[in-house]
Formats: sequence, structure tokens, C-alpha cells
Amino acid sequence: MKRIAVLTSGGDAPGMNAAIRAVARTGIEKGMEVFGVEHGYAGLIAGNFIPLGARDVGGIMQRGGTMLGSARCPEFKAEEGRVKALRELNQKGIEGLVVIGGNGSQTGANSLAATGYPVVGVASTIDNDLYGSEITIGVDTALNIALETIDRLKVTASSHQRAMLVEVMGRDCGYLALMAGIAGGAEAVLIPECETNPEELAREIWRAYERGKPHAIVVVAEGARPNAQGLAQYVKEQRARLGFELRVTIIGYVQRGGTPTYFDRMLASRLGAAAVEQLAAGHHGLLVGIQKSEVVATPLAEVVAGKKPLDPRLLDLARVLSK
Repeated sequence: MKRIAVLTSGGDAPGMNAAIRAVARTGIEKGMEVFGVEHGYAGLIAGNFIPLGARDVGGIMQRGGTMLGSARCPEFKAEEGRVKALRELNQKGIEGLVVIGGNGSQTGANSLAATGYPVVGVASTIDNDLYGSEITIGVDTALNIALETIDRLKVTASSHQRAMLVEVMGRDCGYLALMAGIAGGAEAVLIPECETNPEELAREIWRAYERGKPHAIVVVAEGARPNAQGLAQYVKEQRARLGFELRVTIIGYVQRGGTPTYFDRMLASRLGAAAVEQLAAGHHGLLVGIQKSEVVATPLAEVVAGKKPLDPRLLDLARVLSK
């Protein structure tokens, strides 16, 4: 294999640039020409390829986001779009592709792999909901940003005897909310995987007040139902019996844009290099991820069919430690 390409797709995650750097430099070390695809699958269809030399990826590891850009691409979901992408790859002599991204991105990678084209995925999503990897690129940075926010809010909440409702990202997966809630000492954590009862939340806030706590912190995943605004409205209507006033903070995309932590830079470097090694060895149709601190490869077909559940023991731990 003499020519490979790399793209980033879906939501950006801190550490993607470190993965791009690892793909480029590992490929060059193996005597390959390496190309970057700009703007994800949309760029693949349009033929937006740029050469990546060792110096082209210098100084990017500490930057958040992705130097190649990312975009949603409904066209790629159709067979016609994938045919266009394959034509561009073949016309440019690209013999293998590395796809850095989460569930949607790896679903696209699997559809290319199903045609026989050599593709290897790299596990990257702040939601940490990708089957095949215990933790994915960007999670550690996003969690640390959420945790710093919760710590800061707790200071002002204590000063003013208030409850703070903090919404973190997680449309379909509550991992970020759960882990940030445990590490941030939240009184309650609300996630999409579990039904939310506004009245029970109101009682939890009252119990915190009754126990003499100077504040109450509630961490809510954006996909929880009711959402943060709906819950806040209900709780505010119960102000007279709760003891605390309530304020809402939505962290939102701030979680995506942070400078990657040491952990994310190292994880991305290991996985990016491993993806190239898989291609060089003639192995493809795989996702490289991390399991028990070791880099492992899982068939893409299993990745897109599988669902990574939250550990129920962590839900119980959040409840116990909130007292």
C-alpha cells in the first residue's frame, strides 16, 4: 500500500488533530504518500484531497478541533454518493482510508468497507458511546471542561445558597453527564437512558437543603426528557418549598473546543498510528479502539451494530455519593 488518505467526520473532538498527525507521520515512516480529505465525506465526494507531509502536521497536536474540517453529508448515505467517493479515491490512486469519528462516521466507513475498499476507523467522539472502545478520543478533555465548569458554579452556588442546573452534551448518551456528576459531587444526574421525574428532582433539591447543604448541583444531559429548560421551569414553580433558588447553565459546544489533555493526545497518537499499521498489514474493515489499556481492532460491522451501555454500577454510585 503506497497511498492512503485520512478524514475526520461528524462532531469534532479534542485530539482529532493528534490522530491526523499520527496517521500522516506513521504512513510516511512506512514509505506511503498520505493525503488529507477536507470536510469529511463531503470532501471525499468532491475530491478535496491535500498532501500531508511531516511538516504539514507539525504544531497541530495541541490544537482542538480538526485541521481537515468536518461536515455532515446526507449525500454519502445514498449509494450514488458512495459511488462518487469511491471514484475519487480510485482516480487519485488512494489505496486505503482512515476515518476518524464516532457512530455516524463509522457507519459511513462500514458502508465503504462493505464494497471491499480498505477502510480502518479510529474511535473519536466526546459522547463515548462507540462500541469497540472503552474510551474514545475527546472524552477526557470534554469531561475536564465540564468538571471545571461545575467546580466554578459550585463556588458561586455556595456563596448565594442556590441550586445550579448544569446541562452538558449528550443527545443520546448520558456518559458525560454521569461521569461529570460523580466527579463533580452533584446532588442529582439526569440522563437519556433513565426516565426523568421532575417531582423527584424537586425532592432531591429539597433533601439537599434539609441536610444543610449550602448548594445543590444537578447535571443534566442535553438528551434528558424533560430537558434542562423544562426541568428548570418545573423546579422554579416549586421555589417556595425547595429552599434554594435555581439557575441554569448550558455548557454546550464549549466542551468540544478545548485544548486536548495529555490523555487525549496520547490516545489519539496510539490509535492513529495503529490504524496505519492495520492498513499496512493488509487488515481493514476494522475500528481501532482501546480495551484494558491495549489497542484492539473490532470489525466495523460489529461496531455499527453494537450498542455500548452505561455501567449500571456507576448510576448507583452517583446516587450513593450524592448524600
